[in-house]
Formats: sequence, C-alpha cells, structure tokens
Amino acid sequence: MGDAVLELWVTEQLFKMDPPISEGQMTTMRAQLVCEKTLAEAARGLGLDQCLKLGVGEEKTGGRSRDSLISDSFEAFLGALYLDGGMRRAEKVLQMAIKPRIVHPEAIDVVDSKTRLQEYVQAESRKALSYKLLSATGPANNPVFEVAVYLDDICLGKGVGSSKKRAEQQAAAEALKLMVK
Repeated sequence: MGDAVLELWVTEQLFKMDPPISEGQMTTMRAQLVCEKTLAEAARGLGLDQCLKLGVGEEKTGGRSRDSLISDSFEAFLGALYLDGGMRRAEKVLQMAIKPRIVHPEAIDVVDSKTRLQEYVQAESRKALSYKLLSATGPANNPVFEVAVYLDDICLGKGVGSSKKRAEQQAAAEALKLMVK
C-alpha cells in the first residue's frame, strides 16, 4: 500500500509544478523519485534504517545497509502511516523526505534505462514493452533475479540483479545497446 500512496503523492506534486512540466518529464521524474536508491536515501535521512529489527543473519550480511531492504521498509512505513492517519499523516513524512528531492527537470541527470528504452520504443512505434521474470534463485537474504524485456514476442534483452527492479534495468540497458546504434 505504501508504494501506491507514494506514487499518488509524487504524481500530484509533479502535476502541480510551476512552471508546468511535460508528461514525459513527469514520467522520468516520478521514476527517479520512487526508485529504490532515492527511497533508501530518504529512509536513511529519517533514520529509519536504524529502527529496523533484523535477524542475526540479515544483520551480519549487511541488511541494514541494503538499499532494497531499506526502500521496502520506507514504503511499508508509508503504508502504515496511511492506514493509521490517512493521507495527511503520510504526507507529513513525504514533505520531509521526498519534497526536497523534487527539482526542476533540467537539474536531473536521466540514467534510468527502462525510461529511456520506453521513450525510444514509443518514438518508433506506439507499442508497449513487457518485463518477464525468468528466474529467482538464491537465499531470501541474497536473491538473484533474471528478467527479460520483450517487445511483442521478441526478447530485446536480459538482465540479472539482486532485485527485480535492478534486473529490469539491466535488461533495458542491454536492449538499448542493441537497438540504439
């Protein structure tokens, strides 16, 4: 639920920007504001990483510094705030943690491969990409995901990562290498 609260709030903030920004800029900025790295930084800024109760194994393997775990806990925290006090309560935290990261589009360096690939494909055709999970292996505290990106039934690239999002980014980066020459 926290991810939905976050997406809605960020989208509303971007929609209200003055001067207005394009739909493409909104999509890019939203992706950067809700990505794992940004959320982990926001959670650390609030000290949430120090509030996590981790098992001995997770603590020993660096769970407290793992972006995926910290960003997931931030989303869970937002969901709990929303359930307890509605959007007003969640918004107070979002104003502190995320609002300062909303800057004008020219100040953002776009490195999101999924967004770049989507923009490239949509410029060439109006088709949509799909990402499919090929495998998930490894222990729960250190998983490895393999994902493929498809345009219709054609595999454009594959990626491997410690989260589905990272594997999708890798797959998109591989597809961009093949398509944009």
